[in-house]
Amino acid sequence: MLNLNSENNNDSRNPFQDPVSLNVGGEIYTTTVDTLTRYRDSMLGAMFTGQIPALRDEQGHVFIDRDGKVFRYILNYLRSSALDLPHGFTELSLLRREADFFQIHPLMEELRRIDASVPLSCKGGPVGAMLILDLDSTVRVLHFNLRRGPENYELRTCSVRAFTVEVFCTWPSFLNMLCERFSYRTSKGGLVHPHPCNLKPNRLKLEWVPRPTELPLDQYDKQHYRALTVCHPDDTQGDDLIMCGGEEITNMQGFLEELLKVSMSEGFKVDQVSPDSGDILKCTALRLVK
Repeated sequence: MLNLNSENNNDSRNPFQDPVSLNVGGEIYTTTVDTLTRYRDSMLGAMFTGQIPALRDEQGHVFIDRDGKVFRYILNYLRSSALDLPHGFTELSLLRREADFFQIHPLMEELRRIDASVPLSCKGGPVGAMLILDLDSTVRVLHFNLRRGPENYELRTCSVRAFTVEVFCTWPSFLNMLCERFSYRTSKGGLVHPHPCNLKPNRLKLEWVPRPTELPLDQYDKQHYRALTVCHPDDTQGDDLIMCGGEEITNMQGFLEELLKVSMSEGFKVDQVSPDSGDILKCTALRLVK
């Protein structure tokens, strides 16, 4: 590549003429000197006022060895002083790094404001995060007296299935997302969110027992059983208590379906299934990696 500046480096005249063609990481852009020098204290401002050397490629475009696709948002910001990103834009960290490289301070501040307004659940989480689940279910037999009259009781037997899921995740914010998605139904009909284990923010334990129709509610409550439900964002009222909504999880397959929806939407991929990798909805152990 050739040095773009004139042979006389002491020439005070700006060596750039409109329009200016740029080759940024293989992407070609055309703009004006005024646009590129809108912020004179930026790297582009210094480059296109001749204060620092620049290069041309073989076609004569000014060459900048940076991410070409993200540069479109930087150039548009220089043109309008407004940051317009498409819905669902997922490369904020890359754009922030490029803005820092070009030292465009108003854009860097705008990106800091955007980053501060994005919930933790939308920031993507660390690459390489691991999610491990151990799943178990057992059948319990209950014996109870069913009252038929003032002094008339009938001995009854009922089987219930108890479910237990132990979750470990290296990304604690994801466990908080799970706690927001699932909830326990209380004896008064409300719903309350679970919480990660005390002193162990990377661990979450869920235990629930669906109530069979033949088990009276008072006997169900007497055993301190709880149902597990799937919550929706519009149902939440307050930090923990939900007064309505919630679709009950009646089996482990239903739980796994919801868990996979949440985890895969956050970028996790199934890494290991036990015992049968071909039937994930009947697994007893599961590992996902982001």
